[in-house]
Amino acid sequence: MDKKNPVEKKSIIINDCTLRDGMHALGHQYSVSQMVEIAEKLEEARIDIVEVSHGDGLSGNSLNYGFSAHTEREYLEAVREVLVETRLAALLLPGIGTIADIEMALDCGIDTIRVATHCTEADVARQHIEFSREAGLDTVGFLMMAHMIPTKELVEQAKLMESYGAHCVYVTDSAGALLMDEARERIAALREALDCQVGFHNHNNLGLGVANTIIAIEAGADRVDGSVAGMGAGAGNCPLEVLIAVTDRMGIDTGVELYPLIDCADKMVRPLQRRPVQTDGNSLMLGYAGVYSSFLLHTEKAAEQFDVDPRDILVELGRRRMVGGQEDMIVDVALGLKNAD
Repeated sequence: MDKKNPVEKKSIIINDCTLRDGMHALGHQYSVSQMVEIAEKLEEARIDIVEVSHGDGLSGNSLNYGFSAHTEREYLEAVREVLVETRLAALLLPGIGTIADIEMALDCGIDTIRVATHCTEADVARQHIEFSREAGLDTVGFLMMAHMIPTKELVEQAKLMESYGAHCVYVTDSAGALLMDEARERIAALREALDCQVGFHNHNNLGLGVANTIIAIEAGADRVDGSVAGMGAGAGNCPLEVLIAVTDRMGIDTGVELYPLIDCADKMVRPLQRRPVQTDGNSLMLGYAGVYSSFLLHTEKAAEQFDVDPRDILVELGRRRMVGGQEDMIVDVALGLKNAD
């Protein structure tokens, strides 16, 4: 694999987020042994890339974002030991994580770094993408909350990430708010405008996780994300075992084995879930209102504390166009709704 593109291209590259985005669904409380057990099953399933970090990326541990049960070094080193063919990734949000965190993850043996910004703030990722590319990492730009701006503006942001050295740029539907035509339009536009690979990550808040991922593949996406049993924020990510069943039926080449994913979902992941990862009423409202998926548990806690309807909180957060990093506003909105009664 050359430095120009460290990940060899096949029909589609599968990136699993169970051990990163899935952190949100567990309150960031995976044990090391649980991570290792799941990672071994993902290796057996021949997943291309497995992502390990705090739910909000490297250095996400904080009062605002929640504390993990173990350090990220412990997680990364333990999972690295059991991955042979599968590549190890970490995610970083500039302003939460730093280049020093990328260096730590490099020391732990990561192959891929995914640098995530709000969809209008690609420029804050420049130094992180440039550093990672120069370090020889498979370097990915991750444009979150991609439903919030017109496709033309999203393309311009993607071009910035590509110019910094990203091997792949993602349309990231963090709220699970994109409708099918909207997902198709964004992926097709990036595919037309970029020379690098294009990726797609979404959440299942409107029940479109698998459908929109298939649409993304048909529109030219090179990489797509999913999580076992949908493990992730809100209604969860695109459920990976369901996606692979569909791609198999459609004759789309992923090289992924279905049975190990089903076993992992049924026997390992679902028993860990504290709150069912599903499109229930509050999760649905995330997609309906266009709200960041990791706001769900914070919203439900604030709703209980102030005795207000969590759906009203989510609608107001969407109206105010709140984004990741503004979790403190959830309490502010809940208190405002309480005082308005």
